[in-house]
Amino acid sequence: MRAQPRPPGRPAPWGDAGLVSGEAVELDVRAARIGSRVLALLLDVLAQVFLMVVLSMSVGLALLNVPGGLVDGALAGGLATVGLILVLVGYPVLCERFNHGRTLGKMAVGLRVVSADGAPVAARQSLIRALVGVAVEWPGLVLPLLSWVAGVTVMVTDRRGRRLGDLVAGTLVVHTRTATAWRPVPTAVPALTGWASTVDLSRLDDSLALAARQYLARVHQLAEPARGRLGRGLWAEISAVITPPAPTGMPESVYLAAVLGERHRRARYRLGRGRTAAATLWPELVLGPPEADSSPNLIRPAAPGLLPGPAVPRQPGPAIRPAVAPPPPDDTPAPAVTPPASLGTPPAPVDGSPTQGAAPPTPVGGAPPTAFGDPMAGWRS
Repeated sequence: MRAQPRPPGRPAPWGDAGLVSGEAVELDVRAARIGSRVLALLLDVLAQVFLMVVLSMSVGLALLNVPGGLVDGALAGGLATVGLILVLVGYPVLCERFNHGRTLGKMAVGLRVVSADGAPVAARQSLIRALVGVAVEWPGLVLPLLSWVAGVTVMVTDRRGRRLGDLVAGTLVVHTRTATAWRPVPTAVPALTGWASTVDLSRLDDSLALAARQYLARVHQLAEPARGRLGRGLWAEISAVITPPAPTGMPESVYLAAVLGERHRRARYRLGRGRTAAATLWPELVLGPPEADSSPNLIRPAAPGLLPGPAVPRQPGPAIRPAVAPPPPDDTPAPAVTPPASLGTPPAPVDGSPTQGAAPPTPVGGAPPTAFGDPMAGWRS
């Protein structure tokens, strides 16, 4: 479907192939201009040079097995002429005949040779194009420099970019790839941000959201009344499965963009939370194995977004002591601890109770406690 249908009687725009199908439907096909055709020609020349080298080596190896008396200059010249004809004429004819009007260069650039009425190119037309091209255009055996200037002038001035061979054979070179401008779908509509944040999208399935996204991506290519009818139909389906109702007074495409933008924002939030939780529970699943890092002391904690954060030094964790059973108790009494002389001898108790400041009794089978407490107290419990 064309973006704007051309009124009857108005000439085709520059570059339009102007092809009409058998059902009287105008085809939106672009004619190939001189830039793309020259690029395809350069690729074809490289292919022809390679083919010529292969043929020359094959013929040379075959002539080595021929008796010396049969090989002379006439035979060599004849074989060279046949090989040149096969490369310059046979290559484009055979490629266009068996590859749907495309040589290797045209196939790489995205071009195709068709008849002037849009029908597939015939073998007769391919042969005429090749002969005229070899004689006049490339390599131009008849007046090379003058024929080159004439061929370029014809291609530049022709509305559909045809060369002399196309005019004689009744053919046309068109693009097989559509030139589409990538236009991002709006992800946020400021006027509907507050309403979109409260919308319940649980009943909006993926297929309906994909249809709305494709409509917004191609809305500039559609013409009225099909554009409005399709937009109203999509919005009617989406508005029936979301709540609360949208405010009135805006086009359907604005509502669709607001809903898709909010759906995309929530999906990114859920994905970020999932990646953060996965990095917390299983860092190797998100960040890769530790051996892949250049330094073993660097880790990459997952950020709330889609990508991991910057590298930070790995913090040393607490040392984990192995669970070792405590030593069995020893019945041998521990030697008494004599306090230093600088502290003086504590006075003897009057009633037999320990004096304040005296050393606490030493546990059986263990060392005397230090100033930080019993180091085995936690393991005995």
